[in-house]
Amino acid sequence: MDSLAAAALQARENAHAPYSKFRVGAALEDSQGRVHTGCNVENATYGLTVCAERVAVLKAISEGVRSFRRIAIAADTENLTPPCGACRQILWEFCGDIEVALVNPRGKMETLPLKTLFPRAYDRSFL
Repeated sequence: MDSLAAAALQARENAHAPYSKFRVGAALEDSQGRVHTGCNVENATYGLTVCAERVAVLKAISEGVRSFRRIAIAADTENLTPPCGACRQILWEFCGDIEVALVNPRGKMETLPLKTLFPRAYDRSFL
C-alpha cells in the first residue's frame, strides 16, 4: 500500500459519521506532491453531509492549488467503495482525468482513471 492510500486511511479516522457509521477518508495529491486530506462530515439532515472527496478537493482549492495527480479513497467495505456521483463531478471539474485508488483497511486496493468511473462527464465544454 502506498503513502497516499495510507493517508486516506488515516483521514478516515477523523470522519464525523454518527448517523450512518460509514466513515470515509480521502487523500488528494497535487502536482507538487503535496497531500490534501478529507473525511466525510455528516449532518442530521443528511442532505448537508459532505463527502471525504469533496472535503479534500475544496480544502486544496481554498489553499490555491489548481493541479492534481491522483486521489485515494478509503472505506471499510469488502467491495471497494467508489466516489458518489456528486464527488465524481467535483473531481472531474477540478482534477480532470486523475488516477483514483480505492482502498480498504485490509489492504485491498484498485486503481483506475476517473473517466472509467465517469464516462461522458459534463464539463465546461458543454457550456
